[in-house]
Amino acid sequence: MVLERHLYETLGRLARREGASLSTKARDLLRHALETYEDQALARIAEERERTFKRSARVTHDEVWRGRRVNKR
Repeated sequence: MVLERHLYETLGRLARREGASLSTKARDLLRHALETYEDQALARIAEERERTFKRSARVTHDEVWRGRRVNKR
C-alpha cells in the first residue's frame, strides 16, 4: 500500500507509541475503519426500515421461527 508522506509519518508515530509494527497498526486502523463503514451502512438500512415500517405487516417472533404467518388483515 502506498501512503502520502504525512499519513505514513503519522502511522509510524502511532505504531511507535503503541509498540506495534507499522503493518499491524495499519491493519488495525483499516479494520476499525471498515467496521465503522459497515456500521454506518447498517444504520442507514435500519433507518429506512423504520421509516417504511407498517405495523399491520409486522410478524411476531413465533411466526418467524415456527414458520407460520397469521393473516392480520
